[in-house]
Amino acid sequence: MQPIIYDVAVSVDGFIAGADDDITKFAHEGPVVEDYFERLSTYAIAVMGRNTYEFGYRFGLEPGANPYQNMRTYVFSRSLELPEESDVEVVGIDELPKIKELKAKAPGPIYLCGGGEFAGHLLSNRLIDTLRLKRAPILLGSGVKLFGCVGDGCEMVNTTTRTYDGGYLFQEFQVQP
Repeated sequence: MQPIIYDVAVSVDGFIAGADDDITKFAHEGPVVEDYFERLSTYAIAVMGRNTYEFGYRFGLEPGANPYQNMRTYVFSRSLELPEESDVEVVGIDELPKIKELKAKAPGPIYLCGGGEFAGHLLSNRLIDTLRLKRAPILLGSGVKLFGCVGDGCEMVNTTTRTYDGGYLFQEFQVQP
């Protein structure tokens, strides 16, 4: 059984993007980003919601293209339509059984790259195993919450904490069953 790992940058006030999906205040280079790219190479599968996938369009991602060439990528959406010959698979129904199937059959860890609502849905169904936060020393005030609207009192154990210059903090948590 492979773990689902939510590896994401987050502001001190709990947002993974600001208003209008703004991510410009997060680090885009330096050791915290280099460590993130190193972790990306360890994941076998990427899963995400539609908004996260379409967010890539802003940066030149073509519809149907895989943003993570080293991973098989699944986009969970009931409304996303992609070209017939897509490099990603859209899962439109029965998302929880598909997630459980991926956990059972994946050749390595599963990277949950977003977004907040999708992550909240998975957390509320106890399908996230590990949370990796790149905590940015910023306040965004509004935007996309780390777990959407979920707040069901899930307990976690901090297993790693690492500090970076400039106030960034990496924290890893194991989600308790």
